[in-house]
Amino acid sequence: MNGPVDTWRAETLGAAAVAALIKNGFEALYLSTGADAKAALLKLARPGMTVGFGGSMTVKGLGIAEGFAAAGARILDHNAPGLGPEEKLEVLRSQLTCDLFISGSNALTLGGEIVNVDGNGNRVAALTFGPRKTVVVLGVNKIVRTLDEAMARLEEVASPMNNKRLERANPCVQKGLCMDCHNESRICRVYQILKRRPALSDFTVLVVGESLGF
Repeated sequence: MNGPVDTWRAETLGAAAVAALIKNGFEALYLSTGADAKAALLKLARPGMTVGFGGSMTVKGLGIAEGFAAAGARILDHNAPGLGPEEKLEVLRSQLTCDLFISGSNALTLGGEIVNVDGNGNRVAALTFGPRKTVVVLGVNKIVRTLDEAMARLEEVASPMNNKRLERANPCVQKGLCMDCHNESRICRVYQILKRRPALSDFTVLVVGESLGF
């Protein structure tokens, strides 16, 4: 945040999004900073618990995995260095039944709808069913008004940025926005809208008053 006006805007948008999420059955909380979100998450840490991560740049940037590892948790990170293809696949599968799954999100509407796009579908699968507890962490930069704006955000911000980060040779890397390509290397394959909390889930959303991730 750059000053009181930015703080006011973040708090106002954050409060509206949290109220909508709660109305839709999610547990939700507004936190001023990423450090506050990390501290809230680490209260859940227990030695020996399994913690899965959805590949979020928001979560990675906050150093949350390191905090859980220090508390004695077993980290399920499919992007860990040195994993072969089969080992990575096993980690992805194990995330579906972990004790705690932590993820970011691509967009959140002011109607309390969580919107994501995946390549493999592992993240959206875990957000729907499986883990004993799920927590989504996102910055106020992910908040939009409507589902149409959420899809636009996926196409204009999240997808091109993630393609660039992953060094994929897809048209959005040259154009800066989604071209709805048919490349085999396309990472935008599975689209998910959570309009309500999945019925059998323990699902918390932490809305952070900072710009975090893509």
